[in-house]
Amino acid sequence: MLIPSIDLQGGKIVQLVQGERLAIETDDVDAWVQKFANYPKVQLIDLDAAKGVGSNESLVQQICGLLPCRVGGGIRSVERAEAMLSLGAKKVILGSALFRDNQVDRPFAKALSNRIGAARLIAAVDGKGGKVVIHGWRTSLELTPAQAISELEPFFGEFLYTHVDLEGLMRGTNMGAIRALRAATTRALTAAGGITTREEIAELDAMGVDAVVGMAVYTGKLKI
Repeated sequence: MLIPSIDLQGGKIVQLVQGERLAIETDDVDAWVQKFANYPKVQLIDLDAAKGVGSNESLVQQICGLLPCRVGGGIRSVERAEAMLSLGAKKVILGSALFRDNQVDRPFAKALSNRIGAARLIAAVDGKGGKVVIHGWRTSLELTPAQAISELEPFFGEFLYTHVDLEGLMRGTNMGAIRALRAATTRALTAAGGITTREEIAELDAMGVDAVVGMAVYTGKLKI
């Protein structure tokens, strides 16, 4: 399944290359909401909240009222996760907050799962050079994505894996890495990072993996 993504920064929809260089920016939120209206899942990320430099909360609430969104960005506590659900998110995505001292923060993951329930929680495990990266992909851990997923599996109903090496480049993704993670967990798995073509989406679907696509959709390279 194709899951279109909406990234928010400064009150606008944006697409960044490798999480840093601004490639696309638009304030025509309504047009993209309409384009994605028929999709059963939409990924919505507040980049400002993720970077700790602000928030697009009112826009998150607006979009969640119109689309079935899984929301991430700056969710670092149980209370913040609950707040996003109260704004209309169907599920919440957590990433960097799940790791502490170079390892999985199991007590925090357990507290989240106990309060919110695994079915509404998505763990974002981002990989670069074969290792988990956090803090906007600037900090590399000694954990591999498969190791992180194994430790987090009891607490999360779904995993979101981003292959950072290829993110935003529209050169295709790493099927081998995704296939290995599909074999590593029985939980739902969604992949992101470089996915560009319908053929890739079909190959992932055959594995039982959903595909988050951003840049290829916004540039028109992938028609929806």
